[in-house]
Amino acid sequence: MLICFLSFIFPGARAQDFAQYEKKEFTRNDRTLKYRILYPSGYDARKTYPLVVFLHGAGQWGNDNETQLKHAGTFFLQDSIRKNHPAIIILPQCPRGSSWSFFQFKWNTQLKKLAFSFPFKQQPEIYSLLVKQLADSLLDAKLVDQKRVYVGGLSMGGFGTFDMITRYPGYFAAAFAICGGGDTALAAKIAGKTAIWIFHGDADPVVNVEYSRNYVHALQKMHADVRYTEYPGVRHNSWDKAFAEKELVTWLFSKKGD
Repeated sequence: MLICFLSFIFPGARAQDFAQYEKKEFTRNDRTLKYRILYPSGYDARKTYPLVVFLHGAGQWGNDNETQLKHAGTFFLQDSIRKNHPAIIILPQCPRGSSWSFFQFKWNTQLKKLAFSFPFKQQPEIYSLLVKQLADSLLDAKLVDQKRVYVGGLSMGGFGTFDMITRYPGYFAAAFAICGGGDTALAAKIAGKTAIWIFHGDADPVVNVEYSRNYVHALQKMHADVRYTEYPGVRHNSWDKAFAEKELVTWLFSKKGD
């Protein structure tokens, strides 16, 4: 039911040509994560760089190692970003039917909307674990600045973003979650550990804006480093607005961990 319903809500994307993103695979314990990696212009392997991991939504499920580039691929290729903020960018792909984090939902026939819940499981979802292990491998190889590791995602990837920063407190200096949601009871794990910018459209018919609002309120009570942008009249595709935010990249790269 989950696969069929989300496939209907999040239509797939046509593959595009992003030749500068190298195709890679990362394998641990007989499990393989397909991902694309974008190195900075003039990349120097002797240097360490910030790392940005971006988690796609259900509309980019697959095994082609292409579709996950649909929304974020163009964003990170911008000359203004690559020139002013050289970084290693990772865009992993989650196979159909899998997820970056565990969540449940049910369809409210009366209100005609989805109700999500985000019960925390001790064990991470397998492809989320592989993403973390991939990031660890880049840190171990001293290719990445350990104080400047970032994560972001949209929709299902927004759920995954909340899960990652909750599961690994302090690992990520900053995060951005677009039309996502998470368990607000775990917000204390983020406060003081990871800065976060949350985005949502107030007319989102898929992931209700209340999930972001509630998380923001929980973090604000803890005086966390949280920023929130809500778009009036915008539906589920709030990533279009978020990626157009001129301050997003500057804000992200300004954050450093301990």
